[in-house]
Amino acid sequence: MTKSQLIEAVAARAGISRDRAAVVVNTLFSHMTDALSLERRIEIRNFGNFVVKHYDGYNGRNPRTGAMVEVPQKRLPFFKAGLEIRKRLNGEI
Repeated sequence: MTKSQLIEAVAARAGISRDRAAVVVNTLFSHMTDALSLERRIEIRNFGNFVVKHYDGYNGRNPRTGAMVEVPQKRLPFFKAGLEIRKRLNGEI
């Protein structure tokens, strides 16, 4: 599902215009992004959790040249699916 398809679905389900649904979806994503950038955990019951994981830097190799390169530390978003969504995916609900 793309963002525009999500906006269409929200508009249809809520009985609102696409413009209002776009504001809702964009606001939701904006707040989620802000929370993750502040390293806050996002928990959506029966759906899943979003957290920020920290990865240490390491020395790697450039596969093309074989030269050693330093890979800096980084933070990445991580999603863990909730129980209900896992059950639906496995046909248990």
